[in-house]
Amino acid sequence: MAKIYGVIIIGSGPAGYTAAIYAARSNLSVLMLQGYSAGGQLMLTSEVENFPGFETGILGPEMMEKFESQARRFGTEMLPEDVISVDFSQRPFTVKTDLGEYQSRSIIIATGASAKWLGLPSEKQLQGRGVTACATCDGFFFKNRDVIVIGGGDTAMEEATFLTRYANHITIVHRRDTFRASKIMQDRAAKNPKISFLMNSEVTEVLGDEAVTGVRLRNTKTGEESTFDTQGVFLAIGHQPNTELFKGVIDMDAAGYIVPSEFTMTNIPGVFAAGDVTDHRYRQAITAAGDGCRAAIDLERWLAEQGDDVGVENWN
Repeated sequence: MAKIYGVIIIGSGPAGYTAAIYAARSNLSVLMLQGYSAGGQLMLTSEVENFPGFETGILGPEMMEKFESQARRFGTEMLPEDVISVDFSQRPFTVKTDLGEYQSRSIIIATGASAKWLGLPSEKQLQGRGVTACATCDGFFFKNRDVIVIGGGDTAMEEATFLTRYANHITIVHRRDTFRASKIMQDRAAKNPKISFLMNSEVTEVLGDEAVTGVRLRNTKTGEESTFDTQGVFLAIGHQPNTELFKGVIDMDAAGYIVPSEFTMTNIPGVFAAGDVTDHRYRQAITAAGDGCRAAIDLERWLAEQGDDVGVENWN
């Protein structure tokens, strides 16, 4: 007979792991469906310097290992499976993955967000051959090369600064005349002799056959076009929430971010959301973790209100 969990957590970034820690520590039976890319965006981050408690910084993957170990310590079951559908029509909810089917009395959606792309055919054609959205993943392959980073926020500054470890020179290409990045990140990049800036410019095409050789640029003010030689293109233009699976069922805003109806609960009673799937403003590990805490406390109280005893295994 199928086991019915107290909660199934979909996703495994800071929000998901923190929710698991709180829920499992409260003696709820917890199943986390981590996905095949467990750990979320911090798995693609090098040094994390602004998470309290790590005064000298910590590598993103190492931090996620610690989150996972702590969640396991309290009894969270974890499976590296991708969710393909969820039946929200009745409780217990049924969650299907590519390998199995699971039931729970509540759900926390913590699927995070993914990097955005320009949407150019040439960009897609050259992905993995000089076009990437992850400096920490691929920076090593661009030793002593000239590369560009596209974007104007903190992520662009952080990616460019990280790439100075490997690349010969990095040019940050931004379509506006001012950056969105925080002043400290801008200053750090500006002071680095290996980083320069190309403002009011957007990439309209990535050039190259077997590998990137350059980009075609358009001046956003004059419309003038030019080519720019480069051997690598790093995208840092933002993220989109991973909520496609829940469209038409869970209430979202125009950008696809889940909009909770009360605290962290969605429009479906018993279904909660936490982390970057609800956050288009802050998108920090610490705020995602805080959301995970809130969601776990909300669902625990909600289950108690329903009279559900989920601290022990429940079977059909």
